[in-house]
Amino acid sequence: MPFALLKDRALISVSGPDAEHFLQNILTTDLDTLDPGVAKPGALLSPQGKILFDFLVSRAGDDGFRLECRADIADDFVRRLMLYRLRAKADITKQDQPLVTIMWGDDSTASHFDSIWADSTSLVDARFRDVAVRRFYGGSAEDGDLDAWLGLRIANGIAESGSDYALGDAFPHDVLLDETGGVGFKKGCYVGQEVVSRMQHRGTARRRVLIASADSPLPAPGTELTVAGRPVGALGSVSGRTGLAIARIDRVKAASDVGNKIMATDVPVTLAIPAWAKFSFPQDTVSAEEA
Repeated sequence: MPFALLKDRALISVSGPDAEHFLQNILTTDLDTLDPGVAKPGALLSPQGKILFDFLVSRAGDDGFRLECRADIADDFVRRLMLYRLRAKADITKQDQPLVTIMWGDDSTASHFDSIWADSTSLVDARFRDVAVRRFYGGSAEDGDLDAWLGLRIANGIAESGSDYALGDAFPHDVLLDETGGVGFKKGCYVGQEVVSRMQHRGTARRRVLIASADSPLPAPGTELTVAGRPVGALGSVSGRTGLAIARIDRVKAASDVGNKIMATDVPVTLAIPAWAKFSFPQDTVSAEEA
């Protein structure tokens, strides 16, 4: 079974009698629907609805939570959580140098995951729909296959900050948090909730994660995608001839309707919606001239 050790991750612990209420009031994830043994995506937003921090959240004991995030943003994330804590009875601490291992396979192999890392915490990565993915905190320190993990993320349309978008530059809908369980639309208010809810109810989300493919190797992450010289998006993670992109789906659809090529420098690119996603290309698009 393929696996990979992620050396660029950090774990933040939030525990205490007010931990759940405190987090529920500031994060996008609905903690009321978070089951034990599951890691769900989420974000802490700016008041304008942009993602300041992205993470995976899971339960830890009776009154605690783990927030797994990029190691390079962990200290800033802790400081921001401290800022919002006020009088809440919640302890916030960062765990130094945690071992975070990913293992994946089909449903027939999922039952064997726990026995391999029996001494670690095992969590289902809820972002993935078509393949069983587990995250292990603790256990083996073997490197595994990071290239295979990158390929799995790309094939399933799972974007992460740093690799695929810059923090402060994307709304939750842009990176599909609305479809991977990272946004609770039935929960109460949280930071940035008004903007996110308005995008959801008005159906105004136009930037989306798409899977990019080409007949030759794709250029580097961050390369602009253009149609007739006009920008429609940018590449994120890249592995050979496939990658992730965040692009304007209305402009992609308009280009397709009139047969215009989407280009990444000099490489023609095809953009597709992840198979599991519920959104679709809009019927009413920008004009062919705009595309």
